[in-house]
Amino acid sequence: MDVPVLVEVTRGPAVESRHRGQIVVVDPRGALVKQVGDPETLVCMRSLAKPFQALALIATGADKAFGFGPEELALFSGSLSGQDFQVDLVTRALARLGLTPDALQCGIHPPLHRPSAQALSQAGLKPTPLHNTCAGKHTAMLALCVYHKWPLENYLAVDHPVQHLILGAVGRMVGLPRDEIKVAIDGCGAPVFFMPLKNIALGYARLAASQPGSPGGDLLAAILAYPRHIAGDGRLDTDVMTALPEKVFAKSGAEGGYALALKKGGLGVALKIEDGGARALGPTVVEVLQQLGVATPAAQEALAAYAQPPILNHRKEEVGRIRPVFSL
Repeated sequence: MDVPVLVEVTRGPAVESRHRGQIVVVDPRGALVKQVGDPETLVCMRSLAKPFQALALIATGADKAFGFGPEELALFSGSLSGQDFQVDLVTRALARLGLTPDALQCGIHPPLHRPSAQALSQAGLKPTPLHNTCAGKHTAMLALCVYHKWPLENYLAVDHPVQHLILGAVGRMVGLPRDEIKVAIDGCGAPVFFMPLKNIALGYARLAASQPGSPGGDLLAAILAYPRHIAGDGRLDTDVMTALPEKVFAKSGAEGGYALALKKGGLGVALKIEDGGARALGPTVVEVLQQLGVATPAAQEALAAYAQPPILNHRKEEVGRIRPVFSL
């Protein structure tokens, strides 16, 4: 099947570039509701797996054992920007485990939030693992290790008990047995999962339809209550959730992956920009919300900057647009 064009990049009167990709919308039973392209396309979840990884914490009772509430659960599900409030929350969560930031094995990069990165540099400080976008996820893995008395030093190994536990939690949500999930290594060193796009959408549909009081229901309630903890200021995920409060969980993944859990109707959406181009995500996500009838007029106004962002030259003149061109 030819991969359809989702987004065009114009320059003047003509199209200069195109981003191709796939979109799948399913209900909690896995029935296809809408699609563009092939739902069976194999996709690496990357950070789209984070909420399902965090579910293992709730399912085992480890969250309650350490007194983690909605803020922490949202943080464990997010791709963090390295802002001070996120760094502080990760630090406090580690302290509850009796651990220091040195326990984090996610690696180091500057904060994704540019003002935070600049402030760190101006203060003569270097980033630490606390600023890593996956610091929350790794803290949750460490919590599971401490709770079960599993070794900490190799918690990222594919054959470590915590990774076996997480793989099972992911598989149950996406409707796949362990042996049908291909495992690779993510940018933070943790195992990550390949699966058909439709199964990623199914996981988000099941999360959207989770009953209050269930592990999924508790996690979704936490996520919806703290959209800044899922990404951060100026990020698409947080801005979508803020524009549509209590209605949508929006989650980005590296290399052009994205997913949505829509509370109304319990729908799950998963999409993949084939070339990994991040600039295509905003127009695609906003257009999906509009075509599914989720975006209110107020939300459309709040997200207008993402819908068809302009291409500016070095003189700050608009010379083109990034525009969606698909129909669900």
